[in-house]
Amino acid sequence: MNVLLAEYTTARDPALAPEGAAMLDILHKSFTRCGYEVVLPGPGDFYDEIVRLAPTCDMGLVIAPDHLLAKFTLLVEQYSHNLGCGSMNAALCANKVTTEKLLKSHGIPVPADAAGGRHVVKPVAGCGAQGVRLTMDPPGTGEFAQEYIEGEHYSVSLIMSRVVGEACLYFSGNPPLVLAVNRQFIATSTDGAFTYSGGETPVHPAREQEIIGIAVKAVTVLGCQGYCGVDVVVADKIYVVDVNPRITTSLVGIAACMKEEIAALLVSASHGNAPREVHLTGKVRFDTYGTVTPA
Repeated sequence: MNVLLAEYTTARDPALAPEGAAMLDILHKSFTRCGYEVVLPGPGDFYDEIVRLAPTCDMGLVIAPDHLLAKFTLLVEQYSHNLGCGSMNAALCANKVTTEKLLKSHGIPVPADAAGGRHVVKPVAGCGAQGVRLTMDPPGTGEFAQEYIEGEHYSVSLIMSRVVGEACLYFSGNPPLVLAVNRQFIATSTDGAFTYSGGETPVHPAREQEIIGIAVKAVTVLGCQGYCGVDVVVADKIYVVDVNPRITTSLVGIAACMKEEIAALLVSASHGNAPREVHLTGKVRFDTYGTVTPA
């Protein structure tokens, strides 16, 4: 069987290309070890490449910035079997304002709207820490402002079994598979810009189960499936600051510690049958270039 791994940034977004290449490398090796033939898009138009290749593949996965994910995932859904989040739910998560309103309506803590003073400005449709900054200035076009919360930065990596899309074929009701809680290395420059440089995994903070519970509730509310990353800040509450319905850089570290193959987990989850747990050994630090070192 063959699988299309459609990673957008390596040939099309120099700023994010190192992270994209690192994630693609992990996936490519895992699918190969599991006996799949991996198909990669060529250097042409990304949309056209997916249209050309997806019908020839048994399954496919798009790895792309959040604001592009739904558009390209829809093609995989039309022409093949999607291993990632559904296009509708990916589109929802891409709009950070709508996402936070929905989470808040379900009792999930999110940062409040900025009421003046120093605050965080984010793109409404952003990816990672790009364009996120701490400032006194009002948000510009396509941006919004939140209160700044001082706290510890973590992410939770999960795999959701099939919940939407081909539900009649594959819905099982299986619970989310939690891979790991990851510490995030996030710095603020002198001009207020946030920078993400990698992290440490697995970690076990004092409020680990509460962090996991909030993350699971968030992705369940949003109807995510496949691999997801939920970014949180731990302060007086555990605040969800972003939900990524896609492969994230944390996979680089998790794969180095995990006994199971990420490829097998993704395929199983796409049929509603992700296992209930994985087995991690040791702890590592990883960066956005794919470098992994013991922690």
